[in-house]
Amino acid sequence: MDPEDSPIEIAIDCPAWQTAIPQIESVVRRAVAAACAEAAGAQGSLTILLSDDATVRDLNRRFRGKDKATNVLSFPAARLPAGGPEQPLGDLALAFETMKAEAESAGITLSHHLSHLLVHGTLHLLGHTHEEDADEARMVAVERAVLGKLGVPDPYAREDAA
Repeated sequence: MDPEDSPIEIAIDCPAWQTAIPQIESVVRRAVAAACAEAAGAQGSLTILLSDDATVRDLNRRFRGKDKATNVLSFPAARLPAGGPEQPLGDLALAFETMKAEAESAGITLSHHLSHLLVHGTLHLLGHTHEEDADEARMVAVERAVLGKLGVPDPYAREDAA
């Protein structure tokens, strides 16, 4: 699937995203398409909200009971009956200030960190988890494979070296 043709709706309610990453829509579409391709060509509509810490904090508090901002939230869609319309994957919400601070702390580009968070969040929508060690190992392996194909350096390499 051509990333530019993917059924992704991108809502940007924090202008800092476009200022910091001028090619933001292309980065978003490429990362999500790569994650879906790695997951056996999974398809489905997806909405991405590129917002700020205050909005994501509110979503995190209301839907997860955690009163703090976080880098990415994943909201899987309810499954529709087979044979009906295309299955939606769900929604992702990302917080600019948190993402930017993490990227700066790790010494990586905003575009690379955004790609990682999008791949991570999309994999959650596709059913991957990291609650158990074995599940986390599988999810990290998929993330590394997808990010490698995108030309994004391994975000876990620093943890492995420690």
